[in-house]
Amino acid sequence: MSLISVFFIGIGLSMDAFAVSIAKGMTMKKHEVLRYALIPAVFFGMFQALMPLLGWLAGSYFQEIIASFDHWIAFGLLAIIGINMIREALHPDLDQQDASLSLQTILILAIATSIDALAVGISFALLEVDIVLAIVIIGITTFVLSFLAVFIGHFMGGLLEKYAGILGGIILLLIGIKIVIEHTL
Repeated sequence: MSLISVFFIGIGLSMDAFAVSIAKGMTMKKHEVLRYALIPAVFFGMFQALMPLLGWLAGSYFQEIIASFDHWIAFGLLAIIGINMIREALHPDLDQQDASLSLQTILILAIATSIDALAVGISFALLEVDIVLAIVIIGITTFVLSFLAVFIGHFMGGLLEKYAGILGGIILLLIGIKIVIEHTL
């Protein structure tokens, strides 16, 4: 498999993380953006690189087991976070502290957006792809796109201010629904 093919796979895999990063950027305050843009970028980049490695290590055996329900796991995780974002936006008094970048939230989002990368890693094992080079390309691509997406989301969130949390939550729910639809059709 060529480097260009791996790069485009990296772009494709990073699209969910890109969309989630936009949603996160929408809810950040002006003084937080530069300071916190690295957090989702690092976590999403690491998990998008880690999952293909785990898939590659597991080989084709694991593909049959997880392929039947990976989309439901991703949907469930994204739905929980999305509904929570909407709830907090509608009832800001319930949100005592800004948990938008809590370790638990970022870990759940990183796992949810990188589950598909596990299957890609399994296919890499079958295609005898240089896994080290592939995970570096995928990780860096996801890091850069997620980092930029936080700023894009912040700009959009500044325009939408009051509705940014609701819109961000809806985006996460739609990503979860898209994952389920893609896997069930």
